Amino acid sequence: MKLKTGYKILLSVVLCSSAGCKKTSTTVPPVDEGVTYTVSSAIFPNPERGFMRTMDVHSEGAGLIQTQLNTFRSQNISLVLRFYYLEAFKNQAISTTELALIQDDLDKIRTAGLKAILRFAYTDDLSGTDAPYSIIARHLDQLQPIFAANQDVIAFVQAGLIGAWGEWHSSSNGLATTDNQRLVLTKLLSVVPADIMVQVRTPGMKQQIFNTTLPIDAAIAYSTENRARVGHHNDCFLTGGTDYGTYTNVAAEKQYISNEALYVPTGGETCPPSPGYDPSCFEGRNEMKLLKWTYLNLDWYPATINAWKSSGCFDEFQTNLGYRLALVKSKFPKTVAAAASLAANITITNKGYAPLYNKKMSYLVFKNKASGTYFEKPLLVDLRTCKPLVELAVSENVNLSGIPAGDYHLYLRIADKAASLKSRIEYAVQLANTDVWVTDNGGMNDLKQDITIN
Repeated sequence: MKLKTGYKILLSVVLCSSAGCKKTSTTVPPVDEGVTYTVSSAIFPNPERGFMRTMDVHSEGAGLIQTQLNTFRSQNISLVLRFYYLEAFKNQAISTTELALIQDDLDKIRTAGLKAILRFAYTDDLSGTDAPYSIIARHLDQLQPIFAANQDVIAFVQAGLIGAWGEWHSSSNGLATTDNQRLVLTKLLSVVPADIMVQVRTPGMKQQIFNTTLPIDAAIAYSTENRARVGHHNDCFLTGGTDYGTYTNVAAEKQYISNEALYVPTGGETCPPSPGYDPSCFEGRNEMKLLKWTYLNLDWYPATINAWKSSGCFDEFQTNLGYRLALVKSKFPKTVAAAASLAANITITNKGYAPLYNKKMSYLVFKNKASGTYFEKPLLVDLRTCKPLVELAVSENVNLSGIPAGDYHLYLRIADKAASLKSRIEYAVQLANTDVWVTDNGGMNDLKQDITIN
């Protein structure tokens, strides 16, 4: 039956009155964007980076002072360059007294929550004498057990051994040649644990020893290949020109180090600048960024260090030397079934001049809100891949087996890979964010995320 137009309108009005005639909602529910974080400019110590202290000792001399070491972290220092002169052993084995001194020093460094850069040499005088290769090889064999027993607190080893100050020049035994340098470096790499990187004095020396000007890349990075284990130290940094012979082809060799330092460490110390050269804040900032400096000696050259303090950039350098990881954002589901997989999404950036060089262990930590019990789940991410000024997206499925149902707060814990240091807060990595660092459970970073396991 057809309805006339008037009846259609009337029927429509009646139906609308009875049903309410509400419009269908087209509003889309808000998307959970997760949590974003604020980057902090605070100064704090982190393992294996920053300004460091240099402490020399001659044969069978005085050991490190524990009380002095214990104050360093409060000064934002986490690294000590321990420099051993073996002048008394140029024609004989290292004494048991000297070996005991080295071990005792490393024990004290561990107690203080620091890490060591090690260097050995036979003279601190340009006209002095070093040891022949046969003695060096014998000494390195003696040092091998110490390297192995203390690899947890050895950050890096500087090649040393040859010539004055172990700087690979002025050798009285003719060792400052490519063939002999290769011999010493190869022997050193064979006795130092594969996870510890060694640094040589100039980029040209490394290029000649390995017979290539190609920098290492991701294909061999962090492998046991010798070339991938060798970084750089510059003991006349920011002096102008060639940095007193550190460079031959300045621009090319600086770019070579810049590329290599994505994977191997660069550090060292300043010394008196060349006439007319000003190691200003501007120059320091540009060089440290380019060469990806991870540590710098606080004890030398004092005029340069003091100029940075008076110019206002010392704190900037202290903040940015080495890695400076920070949270950008994170996203987690609010609920998840027990024993299921949790989709974890965390974005991290690196605001520092350099990446991490020693592998860390990362854990997603669940704190039960009722009991306060912690549960840790390892993450697969290798934070060494978080390069300067680059964001790293961490997307992993975390198996929740073993974590009982309940309400949890989430943290990110970044710990030393050594079992002896894993639980120690001094060796945990603090992220550069506002209000995320907590000292519980060996040091963790608060993700500001809650989750319910059903």
